Amino acid sequence: MPVAPQISLLLPVRNGAATLHEALDSLAQQTFRDWECVIVDDGSRDETAEICRRWTRCDPRFVLHSLLESRGVAGALQHAASHARGALLGRQDADDRSRADRLARQIDYLHTHPRCVAVASRVHLFPPEALTPGLRAYARWLDETLTPDQIAREIWVESPLPHPAALMRREAFEACGGYRQGPWPEDYDLWLRLHLRGGRLGKVDACLYDWRHHLDRLTFRDPRYSPAAFLDCKLQHLLPALSGRPLRIWGAGRDGRRLLRALRDRGADARAFVDIDPRKIGRTRLGLPVESPRAIDPSDVRERHEMLLVAVGTRGARALIRARLERLGLHELDDFICLH
Repeated sequence: MPVAPQISLLLPVRNGAATLHEALDSLAQQTFRDWECVIVDDGSRDETAEICRRWTRCDPRFVLHSLLESRGVAGALQHAASHARGALLGRQDADDRSRADRLARQIDYLHTHPRCVAVASRVHLFPPEALTPGLRAYARWLDETLTPDQIAREIWVESPLPHPAALMRREAFEACGGYRQGPWPEDYDLWLRLHLRGGRLGKVDACLYDWRHHLDRLTFRDPRYSPAAFLDCKLQHLLPALSGRPLRIWGAGRDGRRLLRALRDRGADARAFVDIDPRKIGRTRLGLPVESPRAIDPSDVRERHEMLLVAVGTRGARALIRARLERLGLHELDDFICLH
C-alpha cells in the first residue's frame, strides 16, 4: 500500500458536471502536495463520473467511489470518510474553488494551534447576483467570527465554520461519531459535537475558499436547513449540556416565543421572559411573566444556577444584550448563551 497522505479531502458530488472540473483543478493547484481527494459520486445521472475518471487517470491523488443510488450529503460524506487514509480530513464541494495556498495555510494553523480540532478560513461568496441579504449578513458574521474564543461564544447562534472550507483532525472527527444522517444540517451537528467534547474550532484570517451559491442549493430547499431545523439541532445538543438548569429567555417577541414552545416540547424548565419593551414588561406571554432586565440579579442567577437564553433576532441586538449582561457581571457560556 502507498504511504498514507497527510490530508484526505472529502468531495461528495451529484450531477456536478458543470463545475466539477474547476473544483478539482483548484485542488491540483495546491502548493501543499501531500493529499488525496476521495470523490463520492452520489448516484449522478450526468457526465460527473466521466470527468472524475479523467482526473483519476492523470492524477492518482484523486480517488473515485461511485454509488448507484444516492445516499444524500451526509451518507456520501461518511462513505468518503470511511475510505480516507489521511490523519486530517478536509472538505471540498464540487461547485467551489480552493485557493492555491488553502491547505498549506490550514495545516500550518493546526500545527501551531494543537487544541484546535478543526479549522476553516474566511470565504468569498459568489456570484454576486445569487447573494440574498441574509447570505450577505451571514458572510459578514463569518468574517467577524475568527478566533477559537469568538467561535465558542457564537456557536449557538449559527454554524460558525463554512463546512466545505474546513480541515479537521481525524481522531476528533471519529471520536464524536463522524457525519450523521438526521433532520438537521450535518455540518452544524458535527461542529456542536466537537465543541461539546472540548474541541476548539478556528479559522485562518485570510480568504482561502470561493464558495458558490445558487438558488438550487440544498440550503434553500431542503427542510433540514430551515430555521426550525437549526433550532432543533441547537436544543438537541444544548439541553443535555445544561443538565436541567432553570431557564429564562431574553426576548418575548417572535423568536423568544418560538424558543419557549420548543423548550416546552422537550420538557425544559423555562420560568420567565426578559424584555426591554415597556408594553410587555409586567404582562405574560404564553403563560410566563415578562420581566425587566432590572430584575436580573447576578447573585440570584448563580445561586439558582439559572441560564439565560438570548433569543432576539433583530440585527445588532445581540451585541447590545451581550454588553448589558457583561456589565452586570454575568459570564457568557456560564450564565448566558446567545441563540440568535
